[in-house]
Amino acid sequence: MIKLAAVYGLTGLMFAGFAVYSALDRNNAKRFGNAAFWGLVALSFLSGDRLGDLANGALVLGLALLAGFGLLGRGQPATTSPEDRVTLAERFGNRLFIPALMLPLVVGIGVLVLKPMVFAGQPLMDPKQATLISLALAVMVGLAVALTILKQPLISPLQEGRRLIDTVGWAVLLPQFLAALGAVFAAAGVGKEIGMLVTAYLPVDTRFAAVCVYCVGMAAFTMLMGNAFAAFPVLTGGVAIPILVGHFGGNPAVVASIGMLSGFCGTLMTPLAANFNLVPPALLEIPNRYAVIKAQIPTALLMLTINTVLMYVFAFRP
Repeated sequence: MIKLAAVYGLTGLMFAGFAVYSALDRNNAKRFGNAAFWGLVALSFLSGDRLGDLANGALVLGLALLAGFGLLGRGQPATTSPEDRVTLAERFGNRLFIPALMLPLVVGIGVLVLKPMVFAGQPLMDPKQATLISLALAVMVGLAVALTILKQPLISPLQEGRRLIDTVGWAVLLPQFLAALGAVFAAAGVGKEIGMLVTAYLPVDTRFAAVCVYCVGMAAFTMLMGNAFAAFPVLTGGVAIPILVGHFGGNPAVVASIGMLSGFCGTLMTPLAANFNLVPPALLEIPNRYAVIKAQIPTALLMLTINTVLMYVFAFRP
């Protein structure tokens, strides 16, 4: 049976390749910092489950030190120039989209066709992780199709991947770290403590005040954690369930869904949501790295206000 460990293995090998080629890049003055950083990431994916908690903690601290002390630099992999890419784009035209279209196609086949398959009494792939496994398979198929169509060297995907990962830098790992932080907060009972603080210090004795506290709190906590999925169990367990649902009789489905949307408003306003707000300016080489956030703030505040009104109106209907 194909399990998620196979996906972790492929990801680890990719980062290991980034580490090796970073170390060999003499044009990058910080090549050994890059090599150490991506090497530690590769080690985490390849052997994280066997390292133990202490070693994994030390690994994370190593990543933080390398990034925090500015030991990462932008490499110069052997790749095509902008002029070459324009020429190739004109040459291949719409065929360039074929590898990208392989992703949804193969994922659909994996989930709908491969997932139900059984061999020797065992499922072909872990049913609980079928989507992620299918996505990894789709990436491999798309990569093979791209190499076939474009007739580029086999090393090209790794070099282009290193160019992209060096452009984004350490921020590429931020969603993973923040998701782990959310799990830690939930396990530590932070939601319960927040609920106690809210009831003690904030005006939640009226329904409208409680709705405002939950919606604004979801946005604010998401801004601190960079991930609405991480903030959701903390605020919902501490505020929504005991107060909005338990005390005021709100509809759990409406409260939870609009609460999550309120959290997404916070996502639009924080640099900690790096994959949404910092990666695009880095890839587009926009001088102001916070340009996306500044453009999104008015929309986020408007939607947060609308979400608060919608929850107050629809969550408590008989």
